[in-house]
Amino acid sequence: MPLGILIFFVVIGLLFIIQGILIWKKEKINLIHSYHYQNVSKKDRKIYTQYIGKAIILIGFGILATGTINYLTERAYGWILFGLTFIVGLGIIYYAQKKYNEGMFS
Repeated sequence: MPLGILIFFVVIGLLFIIQGILIWKKEKINLIHSYHYQNVSKKDRKIYTQYIGKAIILIGFGILATGTINYLTERAYGWILFGLTFIVGLGIIYYAQKKYNEGMFS
């Protein structure tokens, strides 16, 4: 894999990780589209942003690791890790949406 593609994966992965940290640690719920949190109560916002932020960090880690693994091995093994982290991350987001927002687009 060319170095440029590795750099692309690293940059995108870091952007996801940074956004996840801002949502989780700084509780920047406004980084999420409003319809995803419009039914989240004030008392649940802290736990909701923890779930969403950690899920986005996990997906970002998967992106970063995919590029790194594929670059180092010159094979597509990293996509396995990406698939796992993406599915788990989406599962966490789905759980948080159902539990705290009463659905995905409520």
